[in-house]
Amino acid sequence: MAKKILIIDDAAFMRTMLKDILTKGGYEVVGEAESGTTAIDKFKELQPDLVTMDITMPELDGISAVKEIKKVNPNAVIIMCSAMGQQAMVIDAIQAGAKDFVVKPFQPDRVLDAVKKALA
Repeated sequence: MAKKILIIDDAAFMRTMLKDILTKGGYEVVGEAESGTTAIDKFKELQPDLVTMDITMPELDGISAVKEIKKVNPNAVIIMCSAMGQQAMVIDAIQAGAKDFVVKPFQPDRVLDAVKKALA
């Protein structure tokens, strides 16, 4: 059975791009959200196997959302996605509980590799 993935990004075109990469890679995208606040609700509702999380978003940023999702389920598998490949952001994301970090613009092979490793 295909692993279920929840995509969180405030940019619709980024969600579409990720969804395309993931579905072609054999994954099932069960939901999308455009903010950290919505992400938490969707996570509780959909119980995905993996979450892709943007860092910079309105309302609640990705790192705060990761911390909240980890409170809901300490075993949640989350991969951060951001155009800002800043060292501090990567460290913050990993410390918050993210498994990996993928830089935009997305390289399909890199995205699928990160997802595969995170779910292993």
